[in-house]
Amino acid sequence: METADGPGELVVTAAEAPVGLLLLGHGAGSDVDGWDLALLADRLPARGVSVARYRQPHRVAGRKLPGSTASLDRGWAAALRLVAERWPDLPLVAGGHSAGARTACRGFGPGQAGVLALSFPLHPPGSPAKSRAAELLGVTGPVMVVQGELDTFGRSEEVRAVIGDAAQIELVAVPGAQHPLRPAASVPPEQVAARQELIVAAVAGFLSRILGPAARP
Repeated sequence: METADGPGELVVTAAEAPVGLLLLGHGAGSDVDGWDLALLADRLPARGVSVARYRQPHRVAGRKLPGSTASLDRGWAAALRLVAERWPDLPLVAGGHSAGARTACRGFGPGQAGVLALSFPLHPPGSPAKSRAAELLGVTGPVMVVQGELDTFGRSEEVRAVIGDAAQIELVAVPGAQHPLRPAASVPPEQVAARQELIVAAVAGFLSRILGPAARP
């Protein structure tokens, strides 16, 4: 797909009989094969939700980092237009990991059922005064934030404090998780599975609540 900053790509994992579509963006320096994005693409289609992961133009071009926040927003807007044209009858939930979560929050608008923010970067590491809370709080629809308890970009307790009484925002704290959400290589397999199930169950439940019971929790 063409954008003003070069071609972007959609990687789609389709449900057999989808009742909704989850569009996910990757982090600024990561890609669509990130641990949490790949996990949701693997697990959610069986629950009735198709997953489209959007690769921003800078990654398609082989660059690690985007040129600007504006370029991420332009790429995301193009992805939103494409999925709306391709799947006009499917309710759309937007989201992403880290910078992808910020971009989804900024790009929230009519025709979107909600936002899934994975590892929302509340502030740069070590700089809590440089808050991005306004982007999260500015979403006017349902939001789920999945945040690691040890995330250096904003621990889950920091996100909880920012949310306050904002009824439209749910927070899921992931024990022991840092910004990537991926467990360390030293974590026992049963704990890896438990973290996977926590994230998948939380996201599936959120989707079921906003898309309807046909999206299986």
